[in-house]
Amino acid sequence: MIAKDFILASSSPQRKRLLEQIDFEPKEILAADIDESELAHERPLQYVRRMAYQKAKAVALLRPNENILASDTIITVGLRIIHKSKNAEEQTKVMQLLSGRNHKVISAVCLIRKDGTLTERTVTTRLSMKRMNEEEIASYVASNEWVGVCGYKIEGRLAGFVQNMVGSFTGIVGLPLYETRNLLLGAGIK
Repeated sequence: MIAKDFILASSSPQRKRLLEQIDFEPKEILAADIDESELAHERPLQYVRRMAYQKAKAVALLRPNENILASDTIITVGLRIIHKSKNAEEQTKVMQLLSGRNHKVISAVCLIRKDGTLTERTVTTRLSMKRMNEEEIASYVASNEWVGVCGYKIEGRLAGFVQNMVGSFTGIVGLPLYETRNLLLGAGIK
């Protein structure tokens, strides 16, 4: 595969694999080191867009005159943003919250072009989860599939608990491919 003319502002192996799946291998991967704290009264959609933009901007400052692609994905229950759990106890609480409930996964993709032009897309996917019993939750938490991601990995064990999904599967994994491909093609990256 020939590397394309863009830098991926993410160290996520899932995002790299997704890009390769559609023949868009980045020429470089450079993780953005940013503060991911929520601002006071910030809504989930505002937050995820700001995170994607700030990741792209941070890498653009390090690599001026390059095409920079960044993304952020969050899980929300109402207006509550689910962040990466630090330990099994936190993840158990997340799973108890999601169990038997509807929630959303929002992915924002941001492209800062070489000329400084900014384009972005946001995708919201709605999911409903079956009610998980204590044993199912404990088993999922013990699997450690959730380590390093916010909430869960849809491409793992948790898929067996999703009753319904409306939206982008790849957006849940971490990078909505349809929107990302169109952003890159729109910038002349082929």
